[in-house]
Amino acid sequence: MMRKLHQAARFVRRRIASSPTIALVLGSGLSEALGRLEREQRLGWERIPHFPRSTVAGHAGEWVFGLFEKKPVLVSRGRVHFYEGYAMSEIVFPIRVMKLLGIEKVILTNAAGAINREFSVGDFVLIRDHINMIPDNPLRGENIAELGPRFPNLLDAYSARLRALAKEAARELGLELREGVYIATPGPMYETPAEIEAYRRWGADLVGMSTVPEVIAARHCGLEVLAISVVTNMAAGIGSDKLTHEEVLEVTKRRERDLAQLLRAIVARM
Repeated sequence: MMRKLHQAARFVRRRIASSPTIALVLGSGLSEALGRLEREQRLGWERIPHFPRSTVAGHAGEWVFGLFEKKPVLVSRGRVHFYEGYAMSEIVFPIRVMKLLGIEKVILTNAAGAINREFSVGDFVLIRDHINMIPDNPLRGENIAELGPRFPNLLDAYSARLRALAKEAARELGLELREGVYIATPGPMYETPAEIEAYRRWGADLVGMSTVPEVIAARHCGLEVLAISVVTNMAAGIGSDKLTHEEVLEVTKRRERDLAQLLRAIVARM
């Protein structure tokens, strides 16, 4: 595995002019949220050795390098998911390559369904903790000691420091930024009302099909993590409408300008 990671990192390093320490992962429907970066360089995943290929609408499947708020960043336009048939090692491969490229902090975004009845469609929600229902783990198997310890601690999986910074940025912009617990499910089907009720009783505020494997891998290799969900629908049994992926993409498109503004303010403070 480390051989493949180093091959991918060398390939990327030889083709980029910057040395970013901040990465942003743009989730469903958010690939275009940040627009063009200053001094932008794009690298499609299909060119990078051993990289997965995104198969889901709303995930462009490329890395973009450039300046964002005058800081060199890596922007991942999309991600891959467990439900696409990928192994966990493939899902978190990009995160691990980020580490080898010198990334220190990663901001993850996603589209999520609201379980908490106080949330509304279009809300931005900081993830403060998670519940993992995906039936696999990126750290299962032999530990990659070069990246991190056998038994990493997830007590501060979502950086309290970065969450405070994000709240400050949202306040200055006049944007409401809620906070909650995210539960990751395997997908690709949306959950049943009975499942959502069970998750609500467990303490989950949001539900989605991504992010948690990346967080586990990122914390394993020492990256500081911030994660923000865009509420694109009320979860099954909470709202009255049928759930569709088209609805998810429509809501993220509608809120992408505000999200870009929030991400700019956060990165400027990093």
